[in-house]
Amino acid sequence: MSIWFGEPSVEWANSRSEQAMIRALGIEMTELTSDSLKGRMPVDHRTRQPAGVLHGGASVALAETLASWGASFTVDPEQFYCVGMEINANHVRPVADGWVYGEARPITRGRTTQVWDIRITDEQGRLVCVSRCTMAVLATPSQY
Repeated sequence: MSIWFGEPSVEWANSRSEQAMIRALGIEMTELTSDSLKGRMPVDHRTRQPAGVLHGGASVALAETLASWGASFTVDPEQFYCVGMEINANHVRPVADGWVYGEARPITRGRTTQVWDIRITDEQGRLVCVSRCTMAVLATPSQY
């Protein structure tokens, strides 16, 4: 059984990212499974630290992007929207080039908060970063 509300689209999410940091870092959503959202980010001049490896902040940006879109895809956008409340990350392996891949899965989806687990791996499938993001579920303001 799918966790998604309606029929969310990674293509639509990617198109909404054109004028945002998401696109500046090269982040893109790639796949929705029945219970996860997947994406990827290049390891290049945009996402490396001066020492030449993936910047931890870029990993956190990928993690929060996946959790944010994932949470947003689980609620009725006519009634709710989701924003990040807290995120943490453990960086466990350096990556110097190529791509990193993230997969976000909800740990819990409550009425007012959601908690997401995000795992980022390198091209060989090795764990690079593990993150947990708490999302607030807020009522959409009246549009009149």
